[in-house]
Amino acid sequence: MILESIVWDVNPDIFHLGPLTVRWYGLLFASGFVFGYIILTDAFKREKVPQNVLDTLTTYMVVGTVIGARLGHCLFYDPAYYLSHPLEILEIWKGGLASHGAAVGILIAIGLFSRKYKKPYLWVVDRVVIVTALAGFFIRMGNLMNSEIYGDQTSLPWGFIFVRWGETVPKHPTQIYEALSYLLIFILLYSIYRKKWPNLKDGYIFGMFLVTLFSVRFIIEFIKEPQVNFENNMVLNMGQLLSIPFVIFGVYLLIKKK
Repeated sequence: MILESIVWDVNPDIFHLGPLTVRWYGLLFASGFVFGYIILTDAFKREKVPQNVLDTLTTYMVVGTVIGARLGHCLFYDPAYYLSHPLEILEIWKGGLASHGAAVGILIAIGLFSRKYKKPYLWVVDRVVIVTALAGFFIRMGNLMNSEIYGDQTSLPWGFIFVRWGETVPKHPTQIYEALSYLLIFILLYSIYRKKWPNLKDGYIFGMFLVTLFSVRFIIEFIKEPQVNFENNMVLNMGQLLSIPFVIFGVYLLIKKK
C-alpha cells in the first residue's frame, strides 16, 4: 500500500477536570521548561554555579518567554485588533504565541537577570539558547497537536489533511519540519558545549543558535500558509522579515567570536 496522505484529526484536549482542560499544547510547552531545567542543572553543576542561580534564571525565563511570545503575536500579527481589545492580550489560553516575540522576551529577561546577579550577559545567553532550541521542538509539536501553523498544499506522501480546520487536501506538516530542525539544532549546540565549553568565547553558541534556527525558520516560511491576511501579498512574510535581523546579528557574533 502506497501512502498518499495522513488524515490528522487529533483532539487538542487530553482530559477535563471540571472547568479545567489539560491540553497537549500546554503539556508540551511545559515540557520544554522541564527538560531545559534538567539540562541546565547538569551544565551549572559542571561549571560549579550554585543551584539557586539556575532557579532564579528559570523564573526569569518563564516570565520572559510567555510575555514576549504573547506580545509578539499580538503586536506583530494583529496589532489593530489587540490594541482595540487590550484585555484579550491576557487571554493566552485562547492561543497566539510568536517565537520571535519569545526570543525578544528571553533576551530582555536574561539582560535583567544578568544585571541583577552580575553574570556576563553572553555567558548566560549561550547556555539558555541551547535549551531554547529544545523548547522550540516541544512547542512546534504542540502546534501539531493543535492542527495549526501548517503549510501549503503538497502532493508528497507525508502530507497531512488537517480535518479540524476543514481541510480536504494534504498540506505540508511544517510543524514537524520545524520541530525536527530545532531538535537537530539542540543536539548540535549541546554537543559543541559539552566538548568545548572551557575554551569557547562567550557569544559563540548564541551566534550559532541565531544563524541556524532563524535560517531554518526563514526557509520553511516559504511553504507555510499565511497566518494573517495582510501576509497574502507580501514577498516575504512577517516571520521571514523578523528572522533576517536575528540571522545578521548571529553572523556578526560568529565572525567576532571565531
